[in-house]
Amino acid sequence: MSEMAYHRLSSAANPMFVVVAGNIGSGKTTLTKKLSERLGWKPHFESVQDNPYLSDFYADMSRWSFPLQVYFLNHRFNTHREIEALPASSVQDRSIYEDANIFARSLHEQGKLDDRDYNNYRTLYDSMIQFLSPPTLMIFLRRSVPKLQERIKQRGRDYEQAIPVEYLTSLNKYYDDWYNNYNLGKSLIVDTDELDFLDNEEHFDRLVKRIWDSIDQKDMFFYF
Repeated sequence: MSEMAYHRLSSAANPMFVVVAGNIGSGKTTLTKKLSERLGWKPHFESVQDNPYLSDFYADMSRWSFPLQVYFLNHRFNTHREIEALPASSVQDRSIYEDANIFARSLHEQGKLDDRDYNNYRTLYDSMIQFLSPPTLMIFLRRSVPKLQERIKQRGRDYEQAIPVEYLTSLNKYYDDWYNNYNLGKSLIVDTDELDFLDNEEHFDRLVKRIWDSIDQKDMFFYF
């Protein structure tokens, strides 16, 4: 698609709101950054470096699961509302929907978020999303657990190195379930095990075209 076509689809009168969703180490932040640079969209990144709970959470998930999930819920709700108010297009690294449908659900079903806290969290989430409109497009990055582990090791965040493989596996299972039942709008599933959109410009160009095809066409589901 030409640059003129990009601007036709994305303008002040028709701003795009694209979310990049996926497991830990799937490439969300990288793709968010590259899309914002290519398309001139405002990036909105996940709160990681300034998160006051994340390192404590990985050390003791049961103790810190509830405050961490509430922190992320608040952060992503405010980011979502900010994006909706902007006159320009945006791309967001992870969504509020993932917080509830993937991470909180996983922690609850593993027994690391008790019934009382989980029900409290879900009530808060259900109230908050009534004030939000779904994104223009949800991009699902799918990656196998061994590839997730490679990426986590490469980026070298100390608190991530001890993430149990069982936790990553369960998150992948919940993501697949969410992908298969997503009905809020258009979506694109991208298998990233053999896709190098960071260093291979041909791969990235193909992905950008798929993204625009997904936005511009009437079909609801596309596969890379």
